[in-house]
Amino acid sequence: MSSLSLKQAEEFAKTSPGEAEQIYKQILAQNAGNNENLIRDQELALVKLGELYRDYRKPDELSSLIRSSRSFMASIVRAKTAKIVKTLIDLFSEIPDTLPLQIEICKETIDWSVQEKRIFLKQSLETRLVALYLDNKMYHDALSLINSLLKELKRLDDKMVLVEVQLLESRVCHALRNLPKSRAALTSARTSANAIYCPPLLQAALDMQSGILHAEDKDYKTAYSYFYETLEGYSSQDDPRAISALKYMLLCKIMLNLSEDVYAIINGKLALRYAGREVDAMKAIATAHKNRSLNEFETALAIYKDELGNDPIIRSHLAALYDTLLEQNLVRIIEPFSRVEISHVAEMVKLPTPQVETKLSQMILDKVFHGILDQGAGCLIVFDEPSQDLTYEAALETLKQMGNVVESLYEKAAKLT
Repeated sequence: MSSLSLKQAEEFAKTSPGEAEQIYKQILAQNAGNNENLIRDQELALVKLGELYRDYRKPDELSSLIRSSRSFMASIVRAKTAKIVKTLIDLFSEIPDTLPLQIEICKETIDWSVQEKRIFLKQSLETRLVALYLDNKMYHDALSLINSLLKELKRLDDKMVLVEVQLLESRVCHALRNLPKSRAALTSARTSANAIYCPPLLQAALDMQSGILHAEDKDYKTAYSYFYETLEGYSSQDDPRAISALKYMLLCKIMLNLSEDVYAIINGKLALRYAGREVDAMKAIATAHKNRSLNEFETALAIYKDELGNDPIIRSHLAALYDTLLEQNLVRIIEPFSRVEISHVAEMVKLPTPQVETKLSQMILDKVFHGILDQGAGCLIVFDEPSQDLTYEAALETLKQMGNVVESLYEKAAKLT
């Protein structure tokens, strides 16, 4: 009877969600006892009701469902409990602005798993909580939980969860800009992964983090190869994160001044299935970079604000790229002048005068060119490149060689006596 009701509820889910909700609740309210068929139907009804709340954006009802279902989950097989709990908590991720509620539910469920002495469920939920802390930028809470988790996992020798936690540690340290520790955590994760069968999605996540860290070191060639592996991994599993891997691949080609390769990749067989605004955004950046056009670059950033601005990895590298592009444009503009008005330079690059003045000042300090800013007259005075006098370096080299000769003679004299 309950199987028939489940089918009815699924039919009502799209047309009459209220009726579907009532049917699912009726199935869950029945006393299953030792009736395995009914228990199986109740497990399915629990997940389906959660999906219904997700589809209709009802996070409070979903959190109430998780809380009220704990007595039922305490009565079923532990392995199934872990799967259902994680599935229900993951449903929050598709409802906007629910991170704080998701963290609260996750903490409550961890406390429940401790009471029920379900250690593996507790560790799995704590790993999920670390990921939620990372998404919510609660980095120090994440590191604190990671430290306690790592001690437990190393004691229990649970390599699979250990790899996930070490990877999360690498991501948290990267977010905190602690790159040496991020690399060390990733190396530990890869070492642990070598001892077990690593599922494709976890392997792709490891490759993604490797690519991100190589990109931080400006080693875009190696980063590209890791992102390519990531794209293949996520693509084979139809994971939506594949589009991020593709964007990072295109970013690497742009940073390597290989804009032509961007068009070839976009038209390739693997990338064609991900055609859309995300890819169009990277294509626009590649075109702007190829043309050395700040105006086109800024237009692309404005048109594709969400696609380029919401990803911290893309945002940070594009900021560096914009800075380099601005420097190149400024050097080209001031090259014919020995004295030029800053307002004229600003007009040429179509940027506010104070911004251009600040950038020119920074370039002088970085010795990109030699000159001074005459702020009273609002002018930039450019000097010729100073000629290097090699006499000083030659004298130092001569003294160094003389020192070596004297040392050698002293050693030989010591042997004679």
